Amino acid sequence: MPEPSVLASLVSALREGAIEVVDLTAPLSAATPLIQLPSEFGQTAAFELQQISRYDGRGPAWYWNNFRTGEHTGTHFDAPNHWVTGRDLDDVASVPVRRLIAPAAVLDFSAEAERDPDFLLEVDHVKAWEGDNGPLPDGGWLLLRTGWDERAQSQEEFLNADENGPHTPGLSPQCARWLAEESAVIGLGVETVGTDAGRGHSFEPAFPCHSYLMGNDKYGLTQLQNLALLPPTGAVVLAGPLPIVTGSGSPARVLALVER
Repeated sequence: MPEPSVLASLVSALREGAIEVVDLTAPLSAATPLIQLPSEFGQTAAFELQQISRYDGRGPAWYWNNFRTGEHTGTHFDAPNHWVTGRDLDDVASVPVRRLIAPAAVLDFSAEAERDPDFLLEVDHVKAWEGDNGPLPDGGWLLLRTGWDERAQSQEEFLNADENGPHTPGLSPQCARWLAEESAVIGLGVETVGTDAGRGHSFEPAFPCHSYLMGNDKYGLTQLQNLALLPPTGAVVLAGPLPIVTGSGSPARVLALVER
């Protein structure tokens, strides 16, 4: 008999549980935490459902809704044109589909973030991780686990803001630049409301993850969940944003395939 194809082997492994599908997506609802910008700037819309019909006179056999939300609400994908540095690069509909399926490295700094919500990942942290686990995946994702998904049920706890602004973990400007310009990854995934640390507005440049990653044709994934279920290496991420023409991003269903 002929050898089974790669796809047939994948389907078999999924059916038998040899490969687990882990959902990295936060449920999307009116309660989903939102980024809050200073009042002089435009604000993203909260997720909202508007019922069209529900098995009634408006449609006796069907239920459906319109919905309204921002492109960057909940678990979402940042396209290069989201930031001024990538304004002439791809919109979310133009991202090559082959880049939506990619390997992932999971760097766990949840203990550090629990001690210090302003924790910043440095290049030396990444280099030390590579010394233990091997290089970051070429054409893959760096996923930063900070344990912040445990706060996702509360807008206040998720943003963790005081009179000085939000306090959430992220990358230092130097690490953001290195990741964008020197590393082989295609993007950064985080559990927080955006790819930048809460203090990113005060960095030089401001919001360095957005500035460097988008300007170098790389991507962001935010408000991820369940990174604790992934191994440091070996997982494959499937990111599914809506192909919004001219859009700067989209809510996304993000899954990971993990060999068990």
